[in-house]
Amino acid sequence: MPIMTTGAIRTLGSNPATAPIVLHPGDAISAPRRVVYIILLGALTALGPFTIDLYLPAFPVLEQDFQTTAAAIQLTLTGTMIGFALGQLIVGPLSDKVGRRMPLLVVTALHVVASVAAALAPTLATLSIARVLMGMGAAAGGVVAMAIVRDLFGGRRLVVMLSRLALVSGVAPVAAPLIGSALLVVMPWRGIFVVLAAYGLVMLVSAIVIVPETLPKARRGGPGGATVLQRYKSVFSDRVFVGVLIIGGMTFSGLFSYLSSSPFLFQQGYGFDAQQYGLLFAVNSLGVVLGVQVASRLAARFGPQWVLAFSTGTLVVAATAIIVADQLGLGIWGTMIPLFVFMTACGFTFPCVQVLALDRHGKAAGTAASILGACNFGVAGLISPVVGWIARDAGITATTMASVMIGCAVIGCLALWLVVRPKTVQRLAP
Repeated sequence: MPIMTTGAIRTLGSNPATAPIVLHPGDAISAPRRVVYIILLGALTALGPFTIDLYLPAFPVLEQDFQTTAAAIQLTLTGTMIGFALGQLIVGPLSDKVGRRMPLLVVTALHVVASVAAALAPTLATLSIARVLMGMGAAAGGVVAMAIVRDLFGGRRLVVMLSRLALVSGVAPVAAPLIGSALLVVMPWRGIFVVLAAYGLVMLVSAIVIVPETLPKARRGGPGGATVLQRYKSVFSDRVFVGVLIIGGMTFSGLFSYLSSSPFLFQQGYGFDAQQYGLLFAVNSLGVVLGVQVASRLAARFGPQWVLAFSTGTLVVAATAIIVADQLGLGIWGTMIPLFVFMTACGFTFPCVQVLALDRHGKAAGTAASILGACNFGVAGLISPVVGWIARDAGITATTMASVMIGCAVIGCLALWLVVRPKTVQRLAP
């Protein structure tokens, strides 16, 4: 059965008197087909986090090979996230104007070319430029995937579908270093970028063959044929959207502050090798998985805004516990246990932010998704190097890492209660 793009319709070929009303186009898609979409859109969503994080275990090796500082290596991560943010700001509005498929294909092709350039980079400057382009090239996956889901689904089924994508986008940043550490056992760091080029190529071919155009020409350009600036204005005039935008950006910033500093903290500070470091990420990824899965169920029942009330408070408590444990000299376990709690709370936060942001802006889903992704990765790219700046004299410790994490968590809490105001948010439609 083809994908339907009208509003409330009935299943084709059925008796109008008895057929169930299809409130959203995706309701008419068979369950097996939805599984295929989840897998492919999830893989597209993961391209961005894998592009950003797969090479994290190689940071100490890069520092040695290029004869530079830890802060300089961290800037390549910052450049990737800024490129990712800029790419989303371009791809999202463009996908609202010309459709979902073409921006996805063009920008994913850019990712493949830039990944090859990174693998061949002779200098750190060349690698940094390639990383910015890789970030821009990976931008389409997450934005278009969320926009396609919003094109097809609404209400509580939107919660379920976005929770699957949030699971991928939440797990991928912590699973990627595990895979990267395994790759370093069998190949030099340049091989990681060859793997990313191959991943991007598989996604490009899969998108050409499988991904449908879910935005019909009649709906392109937003409500009433709105311009890009008008779509941005309509999204930013929504107080709840602005609030969850801040929460999402701060949560990702806390997460990436940990990701950018952890290779040095655990490998140089605690003496982990690359495989032990990867195992640490595997454990933390379980926390993210747990958080996302539980949050999707709680959000459908109680409302995503109340799940955020719990998760943002937990982020503050967990980050504070890391600092207290470090100052008391409790060692590696004093860091790892509250860190696991922090990552689980991130898992609770991600799907709720996406649902509150996109459910209110179905007619400008690409624009809303691009702003959300750009804020998450752009702000995280700017904030995560602060850990290196704080630690420039004494080196990276659990306290310096958690100092940035707790600052981000506090801002997220304030945004929830002062901007979003949970009591004012309406419950999700069926």
